[in-house]
Parts: sequence; C-alpha cells; structure tokens
Amino acid sequence: MKFLITGHAGFIGFSLVDKLIEDKNNRVIGLDNFNNYYDVKLKKKRVNLLKKKSKRFSNFKSFNCDIRNEKKLRKIFLSNKFDIVIHLAAQAGIRYTLKKPREYITNNILGFFNIIDLSKSQKVKKFIYASSSSVYGNSKKKFSKETDNVNKPLQIYAASKVSNELIAHAYSHLYNLSTTGIRFFTVYGPWGRPDMAIYKFTKKILKNKKITLYNQGKNFRDFTYIDDVTKGIVKILKYKDKKKEKYKIVNIGNNKPVRTLKMLNSLEKLIGKKSKKIMFKNINADTIRTGANINLLKEKYKVRVNTRITHGLKNFVNWYKNFI
Repeated sequence: MKFLITGHAGFIGFSLVDKLIEDKNNRVIGLDNFNNYYDVKLKKKRVNLLKKKSKRFSNFKSFNCDIRNEKKLRKIFLSNKFDIVIHLAAQAGIRYTLKKPREYITNNILGFFNIIDLSKSQKVKKFIYASSSSVYGNSKKKFSKETDNVNKPLQIYAASKVSNELIAHAYSHLYNLSTTGIRFFTVYGPWGRPDMAIYKFTKKILKNKKITLYNQGKNFRDFTYIDDVTKGIVKILKYKDKKKEKYKIVNIGNNKPVRTLKMLNSLEKLIGKKSKKIMFKNINADTIRTGANINLLKEKYKVRVNTRITHGLKNFVNWYKNFI
C-alpha cells in the first residue's frame, strides 16, 4: 500500500507515519513545508526519527513541498501512484487566525483544493483529511455529533475546515471520490505542538512563568491522546465499507471533556510544582466547550478510545522532561 501523508512533520502526521512504517509492506511519502509557525527544529527532529526508523525497510521518503505549489505537487503525484492520500497539512491555531487570516485561506482552502483535485485526477482509492472539532462552534450540546449543524464557525480556521468538508462532499458526489473527514478533538501527547495548552502550561510551570487562563480556566476541552488518534485513523483507512458511502465524516475524541483548570491542576501534581496564573475573560475566538460523540467511531469502525487524561499527561510530562 502506498500512502501520501501531507503535514508529516506535524504532530499527528509524524505519529501516523511512525505507525504506518512499522508495516514493511507500506510505502509512505511525506510532504511538509516546514514553516515556522512553531519550532522548525522540533519538526525536523520528528522527521529524522522517522528516517532512522524506516531504514530497515526503506519505506519512507520526506519531501519539502508547500501544498500551495500545484506544479511541484503534480510532479510528485505523477511520479507516484498513491493508493491512499491522508491530508493533514494545514495552517493550525485558533488565536493565530486573528492575526493572519489570509494564511488560512491560502493554506487550508487553496492547498486543500490542490491535494483533493490531484487525488481525483490520479484516482486514489481513499482520500482522508483533517477536519476539526472547531467546526461545531459554540454548540449547546454536551457532545457534538457528526450530523450536527456546522454553519456557525467562530474563526476563519473553523470556517476553512467547514469549507474542506463541503469541497470533499462535492468531489465525492461529482467524481465518485471516496472521502473521509476526521474531526479531531484537542489532540495531545509526546511530540505534541508547542502552541497547545498542555505543552505551553508544562513549559511555563517548569520555567516559573505565568500562565494565562482565558475564561478563568472554566472552558472544557475533550483532550484526546495521540495513540488513540493514530489507532482511529488506521482503523478508518482499513475499513471496508459494504455500503460504499463515498462521503463520510467521523469524530475522533475522548468523549470525556475536562475543565482547563482541572487539567492544569493535574499537570501541577505531576510536575510537583504550583503554577502562577493570570485570569482573563474568554476571547470571542474561543469555544466554551468541546465534547465528542464517538458512537460512530466505536460502532462502525470498532475503535476504543481508552487513554485516561491522567495517564496521557504523565506520558507527556515524562517525554517533555527528557526532550528538553
């Protein structure tokens, strides 16, 4: 099986490639532009680990390529007959969307179009892409379901992800392309993103720096451990759909929302150190609560999400101390 993974130097992309190359029969091509949204050194360390691990089977190659560069992308697609494309590359971040909205339009919409259009042209068997829990906006439901309304995104980032889902629907309908959008819920764990709360809080506690808590730490997030995420993706890409539905949306979450302040308290206990806090009101780009209804993930794809946040946080803190 030959895979294209875009955003392979990113957190989820790296973790997925790491899982896929364990099978000697898999061939994985990774694309990433190694931008400086966060530490480029971290991205390169991830990729170097993948190269080292894949030496045994020689089943992984990394390319520096921007998904907005259609010409370069086309050459890569033409020289490789991909069975499955997993599109994870995107401009990430919620608050960054307030500063650089154009980055989300060009990367997350134009870049997405380039990848899905080439996937259609090259007749890939499956096109899987990253969506986000942010598409649900400020839902009043405790747990958001795939069939819920997503027409009130709070940020350009969320709007770009809704756009991806709509484009995928059109491609499935018009060109018979099998597409699956995965709505990720606050993914964390070793090798995670430095702009995410768990990484930032751990770093600031250890460096005695003040932590800013929006909405006074009362927001809820459905923190989802990275191993559960990669396990879910692998199950989805291997799934044989008897109904042959061409367009699918799936939540991958933990189904156990945790208050931000409670997560911080758990980190403090693990690190053995109290944090210095600054309390702020909520900003209008932040959702108050995320919670995943994962009935579809469990019943259709037979995925069991079972990593408790206390265990996941412990793994992250141990990794962070060794990594730093």
